[in-house]
Amino acid sequence: MKVNVASEWLNSCSGCEISIIDMGERLLDVLQVAEIVHLPALMDSKYFGGLGDGTSLSIPSADVGIISGSIRNHEHLEVAREMRKQCGLIIALGTCATHGGIPSLTNSYHNEETLERYYNTESTDVDKKDKEHGYPSVDIPALLDSCYALDEKIKVDIYLPGCPPHPDHIFHALVSLVQGTEISLPDKSVCDTCPTVREGKGKLKQLRRFLESPAYGEPGEPIDKMRCLLEQGFLCMGPVTRGGCGGDGILPRCISARVPCRGCYGPVRHEGNQRLDMLNALASNGIDVKSLPESTSLLRFSGGHGMLRPKFKRKEI
Repeated sequence: MKVNVASEWLNSCSGCEISIIDMGERLLDVLQVAEIVHLPALMDSKYFGGLGDGTSLSIPSADVGIISGSIRNHEHLEVAREMRKQCGLIIALGTCATHGGIPSLTNSYHNEETLERYYNTESTDVDKKDKEHGYPSVDIPALLDSCYALDEKIKVDIYLPGCPPHPDHIFHALVSLVQGTEISLPDKSVCDTCPTVREGKGKLKQLRRFLESPAYGEPGEPIDKMRCLLEQGFLCMGPVTRGGCGGDGILPRCISARVPCRGCYGPVRHEGNQRLDMLNALASNGIDVKSLPESTSLLRFSGGHGMLRPKFKRKEI
């Protein structure tokens, strides 16, 4: 007997769906025991019936529901709630779903500021803009007041973070669900799986711009001979980011390319605060936090759950 699987994408880029395809031949193994009944990113699916003649949004019932992307507008919220209603359990796939992801950077601004920035430009087609607001508003789902992680609006049963999650973890999670076994995911930080050399804290006091400083390693040098990037003064989010981006290969992807971790798997603990934890990590390494040009980007993947909010706007007198 097969397990029915429904999948939806909300405020997302489809990278998580591509990661599903990147399981390669293992996807065929999954399809032997799981039947996909709804997956708009990869197959034809209709919300309002095959001919569009339905009167309300409808998604097929399924044992497992997989949702990627955050919740930004009323359509996303309606789809997420319908998935929760129709599916036995919900998997939040990717950091947008688990923590808000890149789209949640918009939480630093009010909706009006965002729309003004992106629509009222010289390149915008004036004929398609709403005359009152100056941006499209007809037949477009209204924005919510913020960009939300999935569990801020519906109950989530399983979290698979990553931008995108590694295909190895998606495969293991789906197999575990089918077999009825416990899902095991990485729970350590990127630093715990990083092989670079640590020489000691406190030798550098200022952060350096990565692209302007070629001292992070020599071409061809083994990764386990390269000095820790954070100890070199580069902003590496490894201490405060959940490991797993390397899949079963373990080695963190960015580090393997000699690039500092950017934090795409979200906080080590689901409820963690990457910005606060990173500021503490910098201070504990003896690095002056004032050398950070700004700190919003420390939450570039986890601005949901109220972590990022618009700055207070003083009323004009």
